[in-house]
Amino acid sequence: MHSTTPWWRSAVIYQVYIRSFADGNGDGVGDIAGLRSRLPYLEQLGVDALWINPWYKSPMADGGYDVADFREVDPLFGTVTDAEQLIAEAHRHGIRIIPDIVPNHTSDQHTWFQAALAAGPGSPERERYIFRPGRGPDGAEPPNDWVSCFGGPAWTRLPDGEWYLHLYAPEQPDLNWQHPDVHADFESILRFWFSRGVDGFRIDVAHGLVKDPELPDLPPLLDSADGPRHHIQHPHWDRDEVHAIYRTWRKVADEFEGDRCFVAEAWADTPERLAAYVRPGGLHTAFNFDFLMASWDAKDLRAVIDDSLAMLHAVGAPATWVLSNHDVMRHTSRYARKTVARWVPNERYQPEGNVDLELGTRRARAAALLMLALPGGAYLYQGDELGLPEVEDLPESVLQDPIWERSGHTDHGRDGCRVPLPWSGQSAPFGFSPENAPAEPWLPQPANWGERSVEAQTGDESSMLELYRTALRIRRENPALGDGTMTWLDAPSGVLSFRRDPGFVCVVNLSTEPYRLPDHTSILLASGPVTSGLLAPHQAAWLAA
Repeated sequence: MHSTTPWWRSAVIYQVYIRSFADGNGDGVGDIAGLRSRLPYLEQLGVDALWINPWYKSPMADGGYDVADFREVDPLFGTVTDAEQLIAEAHRHGIRIIPDIVPNHTSDQHTWFQAALAAGPGSPERERYIFRPGRGPDGAEPPNDWVSCFGGPAWTRLPDGEWYLHLYAPEQPDLNWQHPDVHADFESILRFWFSRGVDGFRIDVAHGLVKDPELPDLPPLLDSADGPRHHIQHPHWDRDEVHAIYRTWRKVADEFEGDRCFVAEAWADTPERLAAYVRPGGLHTAFNFDFLMASWDAKDLRAVIDDSLAMLHAVGAPATWVLSNHDVMRHTSRYARKTVARWVPNERYQPEGNVDLELGTRRARAAALLMLALPGGAYLYQGDELGLPEVEDLPESVLQDPIWERSGHTDHGRDGCRVPLPWSGQSAPFGFSPENAPAEPWLPQPANWGERSVEAQTGDESSMLELYRTALRIRRENPALGDGTMTWLDAPSGVLSFRRDPGFVCVVNLSTEPYRLPDHTSILLASGPVTSGLLAPHQAAWLAA
């Protein structure tokens, strides 16, 4: 499509939450073999690359984000050889591979942390992590008031009296990025996987690596729900020093042939702070979480789009749009409330009101066409293309996300967006496991998911799957789409309308009234039926103009 520009500037990248995508060996957990068996499906869908959640050796305290060895694949998923075969096979299907990398922390079973525990206070081994004495006369209070993203304090005390930092679970001790060993090892890890053919990395918690060495208490929270957003100097999020790490990583990527790329999971206070990650010489792209966090409101969405494009254009980087991922409520369910709540970084999303999945699905279909028409690239979360909703009624007995335990059973966590995919059939496991070994999936699937399966939706022109397939085909073929610029067109409040040259217009009706489409030569695609030139509420259309 845009052969003169790097692929990642326009790419549609599909997120594979590997334990829930496809089970190849019949143990109820997705794996590399299952993913390989579904590469033809992904090629037919029309995606450019796969971002794969961590497949490294791990005790699985946090679904693989607690890594014990970055150079080994966990036996649950396969072997390094299996990964190499997947990379080669995906490339034959025209699909690139982007694994996750987790540089903020390791598993407490990592050899470095085990050595630090054995060596004791004051040892060189402990300097690779963040160990400190406690506060108070007997050191019984944590070194500061930092809290874990999973609930509870961010510090755990050892029997020898010292405390160690973990911004996530206690099984995930934070690394000390002031230490040269940490820098050297991660550069080695990048080369290990680049040399095996991966096309890039998604960087977990990219904004969290550098901590204020003084470890001060947290600043007071500002109520910014309705006012302008400001950057707050934070002791462990989005510190300026983090960018030097990524300039070095960029040099490592540039050692290898082909357009290798990074995408940052960076939560930032403002678009300007996000753009800093993708300045020249830094990372290539960063997730646009402002778009994901926006309410279903034309004014709000337009402001997010304008601010994002302006800031990214200033540093020469493309936008990277996203609606859902493995950490947030699926957007079909977020949009299924009459009022779509907006939320702020580092706070759990709280939906408001009753669920109307018919409404949520209509909005999700429109949102997909909006996202895929915007300049830049886009990320799809597995199951987006099936219109899967959040499973909000999982029994408490099956919950595995550490947030459930860490929150004292007040927050059900993220398992509801991680339920294994339905592929075929009318009963669980819906083709998730091999037909000759239909194992019980690691999380239970809703009984009615047969109607949402790949098999059920394939060939049904009204289905979400065929909408995505058609949209991605048009996006690949239409020179107006992907990287580039856009121009807003006049439209009433509640309607977004913009042009992409040559000759493409996207219209999204977020209002409660039908909207007459502007002059056009044909409708390339619509998220729902268009009658007498009227675009119904919560629908979108792509026009040739």
